Amino acid sequence: MNHFAFIQEARQDPDKLPVQERREQFREIYAIFDLQSAKLQADRCLHCGNPYCEWKCPVHNYIPNWLQLIVENRIEEAAEISHQTNTLPEICGRICPQDRLCEGACTLEDGYGAVTIGHLEKFITEEALQRGWKPEKPAIERCGRQVAVVGAGPAGLGCADILNRSGVDVVVYDRYPAVGGLLTFGIPPFKLEKAVVARRAELLQEMGIHFQLGIEIGRDIPFRHLLETYDAVFLGMGTYRAKAGHFPGEDFPGVIRALDFLNGNISRLMALPDPLHPYVNLAGKRVVVLGGGDTAMDCIRTAIRQGASAVSCVYRRDEENMPGSRREVTNAREEGASFLFNRQPVEILGSPSQGPSGVRVLHTRLGEPDSRGRRHPEMVPGSEETLQADAVIVAFGFDPSPAPWFSEFGILTDAHGRVITSDTFQTGNARVFSGGDMRRGSDLVVTAVDDGRRAAQGILDFLGV
Repeated sequence: MNHFAFIQEARQDPDKLPVQERREQFREIYAIFDLQSAKLQADRCLHCGNPYCEWKCPVHNYIPNWLQLIVENRIEEAAEISHQTNTLPEICGRICPQDRLCEGACTLEDGYGAVTIGHLEKFITEEALQRGWKPEKPAIERCGRQVAVVGAGPAGLGCADILNRSGVDVVVYDRYPAVGGLLTFGIPPFKLEKAVVARRAELLQEMGIHFQLGIEIGRDIPFRHLLETYDAVFLGMGTYRAKAGHFPGEDFPGVIRALDFLNGNISRLMALPDPLHPYVNLAGKRVVVLGGGDTAMDCIRTAIRQGASAVSCVYRRDEENMPGSRREVTNAREEGASFLFNRQPVEILGSPSQGPSGVRVLHTRLGEPDSRGRRHPEMVPGSEETLQADAVIVAFGFDPSPAPWFSEFGILTDAHGRVITSDTFQTGNARVFSGGDMRRGSDLVVTAVDDGRRAAQGILDFLGV
């Protein structure tokens, strides 16, 4: 261990593809560290007595431990430790907003630059797999219990992983034709290539988890069948109901919901038919994206790759208060997006026959903080501005969409459609558990993984395993 490495070596991210190349391709823009670079970056860790990075991580990864194992070239051991706390480490390493989580809490963040935790997390699994390592099939004896997991997204995979490791037979159902949920069909390949998700699905299958894909519970199989067949059920069906802006013109053709746009584009890239989310080509169009989160950045960067003539992001607060990852904003800027902060959309101009022609916005200023410290935008009178647009993407976030059969089986939801659970993730039906976005509202992949893993422990306690 070099105690002065953080001074001698600057923080360094892996190389990125050149901007012009990025604008023309749907593939990951970051390279993977080579071993020597990874060791130099990992050696910058101070090994704090009370590691803030570990506490800030929703799954509480043993970050200093696996950083030291990288330094010692004990990569397979690092992979084992990484998988103790996270079902999807190489995926979280790619898409977590580390600047707001582990790296943002790093002691070195002020002055020296945080340890490059996210890219090192990705490196561990990639390097270990390259060396022939794989997570082993659980050696524990099967306990004779069966659990159905509905939803093959991060929450469902996290839950299935822990149950399987504990000797429970797990079957995961999903309406999509591939594993991953929004990891596969919502997050663009320039952030997460689909082969990475498919490989993880194969690893989980090899560990003993069974998948039933292209099956929608309630349509293809009645929910009652799951309750009759399995000892417990976990619901991890995500959030797919787009939040509306509630202003005129939002229903014009050419006004696109963010997830519909991303789903359609990814399904086309994967050569999978998707009648619910047709492909929308924005080549040559002036595109305005409304919203400031990571989904908005995904839409912006997808439109750029499709060949849009201009792409603008409109957000009602300032840049400091954007919910999106700073890294993604930087990447979008580099690729040619423009940002208009402190703008509140009030109307989409155009017609039902021709679609949008522009967006009318008012400038805003931030008011006093509320009880949670959040400053709400206030519109400035007389500050109206019109932005020209041929297409508008609405990316205001998503709410859960409770299934119509929930109430029949005692699965209760709150006013926002979120499933109500106990501290053990148990719903109003004692044999049904839930976690992830459909329980907490639209959130991060890593928080969904954590929910799923903790819900699995609740299921194990309920089953007496």
